[in-house]
Amino acid sequence: MEILSVASIGYVCLGLFVGFLSGFLGIGGGAAAVPILVFLGFDVKYAIGVSVLQMMFSSVYGSLLNLKNKTLDLKPALVLGSGGFCGASASGFIVASVPSKFLLLTLICIQIFNVIKLFFKNPEPKGAHNPSLVPLFFVGLFVGAVAISVGIGGSVIIMPVLINFLNYDIKKAISTGLFFVIFSSISGFISLTLQGLVQYEVGVLVGIGSLISVRFGVALAQKIDRAIQKRCLLALICTTLIIMINKLFA
Repeated sequence: MEILSVASIGYVCLGLFVGFLSGFLGIGGGAAAVPILVFLGFDVKYAIGVSVLQMMFSSVYGSLLNLKNKTLDLKPALVLGSGGFCGASASGFIVASVPSKFLLLTLICIQIFNVIKLFFKNPEPKGAHNPSLVPLFFVGLFVGAVAISVGIGGSVIIMPVLINFLNYDIKKAISTGLFFVIFSSISGFISLTLQGLVQYEVGVLVGIGSLISVRFGVALAQKIDRAIQKRCLLALICTTLIIMINKLFA
């Protein structure tokens, strides 16, 4: 019982860390949670199952906070998320039909271009924007299909696209990226549950931790200077890019 208690506290602490990252950088948290769980002895498939379950906790609550803080435009975010859900539902067919290395190479090229463009992008907003809903749907469709097919979190691809091509303010892009995770995590949760790969007790404990801390990440994201936030986002994208390149040559 004592060992179980210590383990439970550890899972909640992991959730605290992941939830803060989710709120601050608009990500699902899988990039941090999965490697840590694997290090703790989880099979990678079950680690992904736990991660996807906690994503549902942090993304829903974090998005509610962003909506309250008026940094989330709900209508375009819903269109983007709907595209992501539709794309994710086709990921099984894509994985069976297209070589994984080709998909990874496509994402790597996109992210290298995004990093270069974002590096020179002014983080300060240039006034209100009214994004067309059709491009948003297809951006979500593409990212949901391709990114999820190779196990990469969709939000880290979505955010630079919103900033670079649709002129989103960085704070709204981060809020929209976290909202996108709701759709991708639900789709992933359904798929992994059908395969029996979700350990609910661990996932709920990590999810509870992320619920506690996501509000602090969201609060910091509201207050921090946009230039600092841009550097943090660039660091996150570069880290993800390194992981993808390592996967490509593994």
